[in-house]
Amino acid sequence: MNSTKTLYYVHDPMCSWCWAFRPAWSVVQAGLPIDLPVIRMLGGLASDTEEPMPMHMRVHLQNTWRQIQRRVPGTQFNFAFWERCQPRRSTYPACRAVIAAREQGAGTDDAMTLAIQQAYYLRARNPSEKPILVDLAGQIGLDKDRFSHCLDTPEIAVQLAKEIEFTRQIGARAFPSLILADGDSYWPIVIDYNQPQAILTIINQLLDDYPT
Repeated sequence: MNSTKTLYYVHDPMCSWCWAFRPAWSVVQAGLPIDLPVIRMLGGLASDTEEPMPMHMRVHLQNTWRQIQRRVPGTQFNFAFWERCQPRRSTYPACRAVIAAREQGAGTDDAMTLAIQQAYYLRARNPSEKPILVDLAGQIGLDKDRFSHCLDTPEIAVQLAKEIEFTRQIGARAFPSLILADGDSYWPIVIDYNQPQAILTIINQLLDDYPT
């Protein structure tokens, strides 16, 4: 296979469907051709705000969590979050945290994403808050001072904006999204949360149908 083909994984660390997809995505990654590059990109679910989340949005998201638990058995959520925390409809801080983590080495992107997901969905902590993100960075072994400084730099904000723009251009309209690219051609992959082999079948079929 020609190395010009790339698989983009577009996500947001505070997207509940991305959390539900993590087990299936792990299986998919393990089954991909070893010469197919995989690039993680942040799609940016909700922009910055200091305003408390409106009650109707809180109800909507809790219902979404319940819907996910019905659709993707085994997905865990700690509903105490809605009592312990003051939620804001703002995922950009968590997205910037993933980018800031990347600055400290390979593999930190996914490690930071997982730390944010576990804090949010399992431990009822609010990743919209900078102190939480800095604490999580330390927990995964990052330099907390360097991370904290990096998190607020214009360069990190610019990088997030670039990733959001790029993911929109290639057709990522929901999270998670999987998009196979070859030059200027992009093929969205249907996400099956419970059948990762079905995802692999689609990807392999596209690779066979459109050899480079």
